[in-house]
Amino acid sequence: MIAQIIIDIPAQQTNRPFDYAIPAELDHLAQPGMRVLVPFGRQGHLRQGFIWQLATTSEFNGKLKPIRKILDLEPVLNQEAFDMAAWLAQDTFSFLISCLQTMLPNALRANYQRFFTLSAPLPPDSPLTTFLDGPLHGKIPAQLDPKLMQKLKLLEQQGALTIEYQVSQRLGVKQVLVYHNLLSATAIADQLAATRANAHQQLLLLNFLKDNVTFTGAWPDWQAQLPALARGTLTSAVKKHWLASQEVESYRRPSSMAVTEAQHQLTDEQQTALAAINPKIVAQQQQVFLLEGITGSGKTEVYLQALAEALKKGRTALMLVPEIALTPQMVNRVRQRFQKQVAVLHSGLSAGERFDEWRRIERGEAKVVVGARSAVFAPLKNIGVIVIDEEHEASYKQSDMPRYHARDVALYRSSIHHCPVILGSATPSLESRARAQKGVYQLLRLTKRPQAAQLPTVNILDMRQADKILGKTSLSVTLMNALQKRLAAGEQSILLLNRRGYANFIMCRDCGQVIKCPNCDISLTLHQDIHALKCHYCGHQEPIPQECPHCHSRQIRSFGVGTQRIEQDLQELLPTARILRMDVDTTSKKGGHARIIKKFGQHQADILLGTQMIAKGLDFPDVTLVGVINADTSLSLPDFRASERTFQLLTQVSGRAGRANKAGEVIVQTYNPDNYAIQLAAKQDYEAFYQQEMHLRHLGGYPPYYYTILVSVSHPQEDLTAQKIFQIQRQLLPILSPQAVVLGPVPQMIARINNRYYYQLIIKYKQEPKLFAALQQLTQDMQKESGFQLRIDREPLQFS
Repeated sequence: MIAQIIIDIPAQQTNRPFDYAIPAELDHLAQPGMRVLVPFGRQGHLRQGFIWQLATTSEFNGKLKPIRKILDLEPVLNQEAFDMAAWLAQDTFSFLISCLQTMLPNALRANYQRFFTLSAPLPPDSPLTTFLDGPLHGKIPAQLDPKLMQKLKLLEQQGALTIEYQVSQRLGVKQVLVYHNLLSATAIADQLAATRANAHQQLLLLNFLKDNVTFTGAWPDWQAQLPALARGTLTSAVKKHWLASQEVESYRRPSSMAVTEAQHQLTDEQQTALAAINPKIVAQQQQVFLLEGITGSGKTEVYLQALAEALKKGRTALMLVPEIALTPQMVNRVRQRFQKQVAVLHSGLSAGERFDEWRRIERGEAKVVVGARSAVFAPLKNIGVIVIDEEHEASYKQSDMPRYHARDVALYRSSIHHCPVILGSATPSLESRARAQKGVYQLLRLTKRPQAAQLPTVNILDMRQADKILGKTSLSVTLMNALQKRLAAGEQSILLLNRRGYANFIMCRDCGQVIKCPNCDISLTLHQDIHALKCHYCGHQEPIPQECPHCHSRQIRSFGVGTQRIEQDLQELLPTARILRMDVDTTSKKGGHARIIKKFGQHQADILLGTQMIAKGLDFPDVTLVGVINADTSLSLPDFRASERTFQLLTQVSGRAGRANKAGEVIVQTYNPDNYAIQLAAKQDYEAFYQQEMHLRHLGGYPPYYYTILVSVSHPQEDLTAQKIFQIQRQLLPILSPQAVVLGPVPQMIARINNRYYYQLIIKYKQEPKLFAALQQLTQDMQKESGFQLRIDREPLQFS
């Protein structure tokens, strides 16, 4: 038998299956979807790969190399995953191996370590001696300068050095010791009689066994029954043959199980929505529903009852949320409803937790999956319904290869499993809403909040005329008075500022020099908590200068404000207020989001200040005030979606107030009070916004009236980057119809990132039959170009 194997190297030259011989001892084990180790390349270094399919003949004329090792007892990828990977690679101009890896948890990806062996010691002045951890053999660092790597390769070609690749698995299955009793009731009585009176631990254990002869469990189970028991006592009991121990597999669970929650009473609108969705679940019919519901209208309850219907019919369910920040509260609600049937998948889990959750799903032990973008690839079988909450969110689009949108993958899977898809949002993307208008999606509306909850009152505050707190130009007197009123009443407030850090940039007041990142064309952001300037693109960090590096003046000051600065100002103005800050900096550690949300939910803080991650999905009954520090942050971006994103963000964050029986208030600080996006967000009038924005999109020829493709090239030299993008333009223009529009080529808004220059062009089109074949050819041609990186992004959400 012959195995066709996809090799774990993302490159055009390896973007196909390679034939390998299956040794006789592995013949009965090999199956498609298994991971294997195979020799690859001239040196025969071991690489991980996936068995794509089995065959009896090969078109290769030479002697086939044999598979060295099979890593799995059962396939980790099934036929659906292979079909999906092939579709995804074609749809997103990606490598097949990149698509396969995206579907698996990190624990199942290979970890490669490189080792060297020298035939003779290097000269003492060789730059390599600093990086190699031994005189004749040792490990090569994972991160090595390309120039030094070239020197290593040269030594290898000269025969002075050999490089060996070793493949190790990143993670294993967790094993725990389980102890069970070996003594009969009579033997226990005999041991109790024979044990010394001062052997308290042994007597404690024996007395417990007397009443619980059949008790079995791992150490935490014993400790729960006998808190005073020492672990060493169990070890001693094994040696005395009172207990037996054996290693068994154990799952790493992300968190403890929530208490059971009953279904809520449905409103008429919720019942109408479910009356449309549930028959499609029962009949196993593909149908896309757009559930457009104002904030707090009970979309989550519709999701939960649709999931319950799928489970009732013996099928599984998948629910996506846009960000980790939303996951804790949403997971809690799903777990309360479905208990142990729920698995969670998101990047906030440890590698071990993610691996174990993936295995629970793959084994059919979990029937409901809740997670962020990549959870759309969860290995569920027989899916009955797929839910995408906050479907308008940009975080559903993957920025790296493969550049998929979770909504597209969900629609693909729904066609395979014959199940409905529910896209939910208070502010649907214009593309989805337009499809609903055309009847491609079925529109369902929730226009009221359940019970006594009312939409909050929204006040737009013109910061050009508003009274500001002395020395705090970002905080108005109106907002501060409202915060003090909530503090006095024991109520909570949420404040949004969509910019992290302490200040936007540092500038010299004498010469006007702005401190920029040495690697990127962007100013460094001041972070007061770590006393450093930081680049949010490449991660470069440097101390805060005391004088201007250009003119040496000491008149160097910070400008603009971020969440850190506002937190400091609020603490000065409201010394008794308990403030929690929620942004990338405070949530970078595992469980950071959940800890902050839990503290705020338990009323251990009065004010939750954060970036856009606090704007959606959070539900706190005591929040009666929402303040938007600067509504113009996203409005002025050079992006045709700037108004849409501003409207969505303001509508979503406004919906955090007044969700229970207390009246809510929203204060929006802005320097553009007459802008239609801000005005309509204040009224929560999505329909009016949709009509106006669609009119502007039609005039400008932007999505959803046109499809778009972004073609971007990068290189360390700017002139070569510019030449290449113009060459690509000349290559594509002849195959495009006159109806297509090409914007550019131009440098990206930030032209240099991490010492690479980026140029791009955008193609707007309606029907271009030759375009996709030309772009596929372009990806192959660019593989031969040294130093260049090509990015082709279909329907990009960011154009810079």
